[in-house]
Amino acid sequence: MTLQPRGTVPDDGGRRTDVAEALLGGRTYRSLSEQRLSPTEERFERGRRTVGWVLAPVVAIAFGLAPIDMPGDQQSLAAVLLGVIVLWVCEPVPIPVGGLIGVAAIVLLGVAPADDVLAPFGSTTVFTFIGAFILAQAMLKHGVAQRAAFLVLGIPGVGRSTVRVVLAFGGITCVLSAFVSNTATVAMLMPTALGILTVIARLLQDRGAVAPDFDPRRIRIGAALMLMLAYGASVGGLLTPVGSPPNLIARGLIEEATGERISFAQWSAMALPICACMFVVLGAVLLLLNRPEIRRIDGVEEYVRDQRAALGRMSRAEINTLIAFGTTVTLWLVPAVVGLTAGTESALYTTVSDHLDEGVVAVVGACLLFVLPTDWRRRQATMDWSDAAQIDWGTILLFGTGIIFGSLLADTGLAQTIGDAASGATGVASTFAITAFAVVLAVVISETTSNTASAAVVVPIVIPLAAGVGVDPLVPALAAGFAASFGFMLPVSTPQNAIVYGSGCVPITRMIRSGICFDVLGAVLIILLLPLMVSLAGVG
Repeated sequence: MTLQPRGTVPDDGGRRTDVAEALLGGRTYRSLSEQRLSPTEERFERGRRTVGWVLAPVVAIAFGLAPIDMPGDQQSLAAVLLGVIVLWVCEPVPIPVGGLIGVAAIVLLGVAPADDVLAPFGSTTVFTFIGAFILAQAMLKHGVAQRAAFLVLGIPGVGRSTVRVVLAFGGITCVLSAFVSNTATVAMLMPTALGILTVIARLLQDRGAVAPDFDPRRIRIGAALMLMLAYGASVGGLLTPVGSPPNLIARGLIEEATGERISFAQWSAMALPICACMFVVLGAVLLLLNRPEIRRIDGVEEYVRDQRAALGRMSRAEINTLIAFGTTVTLWLVPAVVGLTAGTESALYTTVSDHLDEGVVAVVGACLLFVLPTDWRRRQATMDWSDAAQIDWGTILLFGTGIIFGSLLADTGLAQTIGDAASGATGVASTFAITAFAVVLAVVISETTSNTASAAVVVPIVIPLAAGVGVDPLVPALAAGFAASFGFMLPVSTPQNAIVYGSGCVPITRMIRSGICFDVLGAVLIILLLPLMVSLAGVG
């Protein structure tokens, strides 16, 4: 008796792939640690963590005891920061824990009093994070994000072309990831993408465009669609301050260092043209490097129609979520509207800005979810605390520790010391040169560690570097924050990369080839467009 490979059935003496079984028969998300690590990759990951266990304390102790002409508090802070950077890059412990270890070490070494060190955890930006994450959790729990995806895919004509389907998925992902975590957006849209890919793969099979026993996880249109999900989320995450953790880290550190506050509206006005250009470039790169096997398709529109019908009418929970979300965004934008009409120097603008603090508004929007009822008899609200407890508290902790390090770099004078030394060593002395340096460094680091950790490492370096040569740090620091959301070459670069790689539809060679092209082109767009958009948006 001959055993048949999984996902195939006999057909006229040969083997014909069961497309639905191959694409939909297993779990949508298969993490690298579960199924996708080769023996070589396993050895690399194990070695990376082992190096971290040894190197972090060695680097910290060696620098702390080195005979360097530097004030004691600066040397101690630098030693701790170096050790934390090693922990973040090598990940022997979870990245947020690495930051907490550094905070504890700073207090134990007497660099600053505990109350001063921990004060940034109470910053308005931390509460913006918490409120935005709870709102995003509600959108995912109650299917608002999925309904929005099917609404766009249901636009007449979109489902008839593979190119339009890929671009539509990219557009959906960009918009959703501006408010929902990039990882959650990709995980939520993955089943829809696989369902549509199943329709396309069957069409290829029926038309004889592929071999009867082809692997539907290795067609070019599948790679283009999955990579659009992953990369589109990173692009869309740049659109708002709450779209991606590096955004808030960069904004918080800039405010800490310069006193310059970038409003929600200013950020979005600055980022929108850049994101639009990036999306155009992304679509061109993915469709040229992963050219779809066919252009015109049939059946996708029917699939989308069936899925929308299955969702039915909007539930009370979905309506409540939209009310809370709409209220939050509206209140975020009110200060900008008042500034445009009454002027940013008016007493009305000052009053409105003070009362509609972004962190407080985010908390108000989140609290609405626990107030608006879905079943008044049972006193059941739109969200309960068990839902809120599932948000990414680790990222919030990491953000807080990043702000702590940035604050202490300025307070101890270490920032100025680093800036003077870096400017002398690198020779960069202009806004353009420092911006380019920041972008390249952030992209390179984000390929090997999380985007959040990349921002927490690079932005505190760039700000003193710019200040050391007399350059306004606003543009270089923003550029570093934007570039930290890149890192498209490897499955380990971002969680969304890992998710689409785990689907089995993206060969590593295609990810590397597509990723490196978009890394380079995206970096060029940031360097060229960001200074212009900062000026036009009235930032700084």
